[in-house]
Amino acid sequence: MTLSGKTALVTGASRGLGGAIALALGAAGANVAVTDLLVESELPDKEQLGRYSVLAAHFAGSENVRTVSTAAEIKTMGRKSLAMKMDVTNPDQVQMVVAEIAAELGEVDILVNNAGVMDNMAALEHQNLTMFERDLKVNLTGAFNCIQAVWPYMKKSGWGRIINISSFVAVSGAFAQPGYGASKAGMIGLTRSLALEGAGHGITVNAVLPGFIETEAVQLHDPKMLDRIRARTPMKRLGKPKEISPLVVFLAGEDAGFITGAAIPVTGGADMFVF
Repeated sequence: MTLSGKTALVTGASRGLGGAIALALGAAGANVAVTDLLVESELPDKEQLGRYSVLAAHFAGSENVRTVSTAAEIKTMGRKSLAMKMDVTNPDQVQMVVAEIAAELGEVDILVNNAGVMDNMAALEHQNLTMFERDLKVNLTGAFNCIQAVWPYMKKSGWGRIINISSFVAVSGAFAQPGYGASKAGMIGLTRSLALEGAGHGITVNAVLPGFIETEAVQLHDPKMLDRIRARTPMKRLGKPKEISPLVVFLAGEDAGFITGAAIPVTGGADMFVF
């Protein structure tokens, strides 16, 4: 399997799952644009970030932000790579970044919508409309903005791969996270709707539904909660980012050309009924 000659764009790739996916695409031969709201070279405004995302503010300026270093590592593989700041909720910025990627690396053939927020946790009576709409704006509308920006390039070339990183909570529900659950379920609807539209243009659109993956953000959960998660997962452990990225690489390649509109769980069995 090779992605040689292809250009990939990964959002939310400063760390965790997005970083692992960017590295895996580079290892498979693609040139990769590594994008995130956080970039090492930029001095973060933690107060402003905190209004956007508690997790973004927490990680800003820390060693966990590896946007530039991930791009540098991809370059050591003999690929071309860019590290770029991109806010997926800003469609004008997304359009500009995609145009710059096209000029520097080549027109985007592969889009991985990984950017997301998951820090709005509260019972319904304590939820507020601003935060609920923020969840939708980042997780769902952000994916739409990125797809709309790369779609003309893919349509023109007659080839494209779009992989949306949803979550198994899209079908199981997310306790005290109505915005997160709704946005991740919406990604499946977006995936299937655009798979219908892209099929006649050689564009496949699929969703990957990870379970609980051992990322920097998940590790911030209370240890007792993580123990409960492990206990209810048939494999009795959290997944690893490297156990998601191979599926993304496969869906991005030629061999997956007849797979579209799929929503594929990678959960260690957590989406099944467990006694």
